[in-house]
Parts: sequence; C-alpha cells; structure tokens
Amino acid sequence: MSDRPVRTRIAPSPTGMMHIGTARTALFNWLFARHTGGKFLLRVEDTDRERSTDAAVQVIFDGLSWLGMESDEPPVFQFARADRHREVVAELETRGQAYRDYMTAEELEVERERARAEGRVVRSPWRGADPATWPDRPYAVRLKSPLDGDTVVADAVKGDVRFQNSGLDDLILLRSDGNPTYNLAVVVDDHDMAITHVIRGDDHLNNAARQTIIYQAMDWEVPVWAHLPLIHGPDGAKLSKRHGAQAVSEFDGMGYLPESLRNYLAKLGWGHGDDEIFSDAQAIEWFDIKDVVSAAARLDWAKLNHLNNHYIREADPVRLAALVATILKGRDFHLRQGDETLIAGLIPFVRDGVKTTLELADAVIFSLKSRPLELPSKALEQLTDETRARLTRLRLALAQVTDWSVPGLEVAVRAFAEADGVGIGKFGAPLRSVLSGGSPAPDLAGTMTALGRDESLGRIDDALSLPA
Repeated sequence: MSDRPVRTRIAPSPTGMMHIGTARTALFNWLFARHTGGKFLLRVEDTDRERSTDAAVQVIFDGLSWLGMESDEPPVFQFARADRHREVVAELETRGQAYRDYMTAEELEVERERARAEGRVVRSPWRGADPATWPDRPYAVRLKSPLDGDTVVADAVKGDVRFQNSGLDDLILLRSDGNPTYNLAVVVDDHDMAITHVIRGDDHLNNAARQTIIYQAMDWEVPVWAHLPLIHGPDGAKLSKRHGAQAVSEFDGMGYLPESLRNYLAKLGWGHGDDEIFSDAQAIEWFDIKDVVSAAARLDWAKLNHLNNHYIREADPVRLAALVATILKGRDFHLRQGDETLIAGLIPFVRDGVKTTLELADAVIFSLKSRPLELPSKALEQLTDETRARLTRLRLALAQVTDWSVPGLEVAVRAFAEADGVGIGKFGAPLRSVLSGGSPAPDLAGTMTALGRDESLGRIDDALSLPA
C-alpha cells in the first residue's frame, strides 16, 4: 500500500434490518479508521430498487447512529452512480480488458452445461471476436480475465490467498439491459471513494479475486483486503433466527446499551490480551486489523449480559431513566410528571443485578405505583395482628429518623429489631411487600431511600389501615 490516509467503509444493502454481522464489520472499520487517524465512510448499495425503500435505508442510518458509528462524510448511494460504472466499462473495452458477449440466454445455458461437463468455467466464444462480426442485438460486457497463472489476494486476516485464473470465469460487468453488476460497481465506488482498506465478511473472499483483476485492468491501486470471520451461534452453526436476535434493532429492543454491544462485538474475532471490558478509547488505541483472528466467532449471550450489566452500573442514572421511561411508555404504563426524576433517583439502588434495561424497567415499577397500593394476597396474609403491631411500632421509629439515607435507615432498622427483641426476618418480608405492593424491590433501606420519607410512611399507613 501507498502512504495514502486510511479510508474504510461499510457498504450495506437496504434489506429491512441491519444484521449483527454487518454491525461487527462496521465496528472493525470504524475502529481501524479511528486507530489510524483515518476516515470511516458509508455507502448504501441500493441497486435493488424494490427493496431499497426510504424506510429500509433509514434502518441503516438509525442502526449506525444508535451504535455511535456515523459516517465521517455524506453517504454515497450506489444506484445514483450507474453512469459512472458504465463509463468505466467503456474504458475497459477501450483498453482491451473487456469484451462484448452476444450469447443469447439459450446459448449461454448450452455453454454452462458444456463447461460443467468438462469441469471448467464458462468461456464465451465472443472473447476474441472481430468487431466486424458483431451482430445487431443486445449484449453483455465481460471482463477479459487472465487465462493463466494466479491471482493473489493479499489478505490482512487470512494471509495470501491464491486463485488459479483458469478457475475464474470472465465476469459480467454490464448486463444486456445496460445495468452494471455488483462486482464492477463495488470496485469503481471503492476506487472513487479512495478506500484504502476493504474490511468485510469472508463470504466476499471469492469476490476479492475478481475485483483484484478489475483494479489491475484499470491500473488502479488495489486496496488492502481484510476478510472477517463470520459470526456463528453458540452451537457453532451459522447464526439464524433460532439463535435469537440477529438485527441491531433487536438488541436495542431487548435492552442492550450500544456501548455494551460495541465492547462485545469487538471481542468477536479480535481481542487485547485478557481484557474483557474496555472503553472505546482503549479499543481505538489497541485495535489493528492484523490482529483479527481467522476463525469464526460465536455469539455468547452470557458474556453479552455480563457486559451489559457492567455498563448499566456505569451509566448516568438520568440517561437510564430516560430509556426506562421509553420502555414503560411502550408498555402503556402511565407516567406522571416527575416520575422520570424519581426513576433516576431509584436506579442506583436497583441496577446492580439487572442484565438489560428491560429488567431495569421491571425493577423500578414498585416506586411508580399510586397510593393506596393494591397488595397481593400473599402480602395480606403476612399482615397478622402481631405483624401489624410490630409495623406500627416500626412506623413510629422511622418517623423519628433524621438521616433518611441508606446508611441512616440501615442503622434505624437494626436498632428497632434489637429493641423489639426480634430479627429483621420477622418483619422484613411484610414491610417489603407493603412498600413495593408485591413487586420486586431492593433491600429495605434502599427501597425507603428511593421512595422518600413521605411516600414510605404513607404506604405503611395505607397497609395498616386495611381491615384485619
């Protein structure tokens, strides 16, 4: 490679979702660009006009935005560049590197059958035809691939991969309807976008050989190839719906934070020693495409959940509260004015054990219930005369607490238990039910701190006022 500034790209097709494999590819391109001080670009390969709707394109933009990896330049749309692609095909013809193929569909099928029987690739009889013999009918344009020797794909992940030219057919560059083909368009676009490193899934490795020949035919500098291993399910099979989420939007909807997914995806095929948790800044500092392994990576939900729990514990409670509020609204849960602030104050008490923001939303429900709470039958059964009397005494003790904080309330609850001559277990469960309405809640001190003095005492009063 020359000393050109590094430019990488992600080039998804609008298909209605952004696959998790595409997200990992985008991440590696983004990390390498950031590591080298280069640029990360986006090209939308929207030549399939039926599927390339505005909504499908927006999915790509939204997915990259959520992941925090937006393009450094305005996106390029491949369909709009068709005239430029045809221009390059014309130049390849002028250079003698491409030729017109007038085979009809029937003739092509006969040639395919013959090639299959003879164990060779398709070769058109028009490859060396005199232009004077060209008929007046539609034609495709094919690349005049070399017939002998090898084409070497110097891959930064897999090493040198050799393809015998005798096994590479003359690639169609322009279809008989005048539309450019994928392999031609990709090369032209990457060249015109000054892409220096093509980092993509290894299902494109075979394309790299044909694309290399196009670069060479145009006397263009061949980019550095880097073909990434695919992501498999936990069982080692190709990732599919039966393994769970496949799209970035699904991970978002399941309550995963983008920084968690970035950290996790970075570990799928690359790593830095034994480091499991690292910041974006660390990943950018450490990442190099040459360190990517060639073996397929496996999706591990337990590791992803572990990472997500870590980042939930590290995240700003105000940010998490906004996410939780969105989740609850999606469940048609009515939020009152001030509830989001209440959630933010509660989050530090409930987030330690949760794996997703969905679980976080479940964990704060108890604090949002309107008084008087409707207690479940189990909680009502716990309110025996003895328990009511003890909670009455506890309520009086709590009303005297001046330090309404977790440490202050822990001291107060222990002091009451000692004064009453019982263990906390004698009143802890019914008190938790009274405070939470039977919903999951943190420990007693955390619950009361989150609810505040007035709400906590009010909920105890409501329960004690219930008929025995």
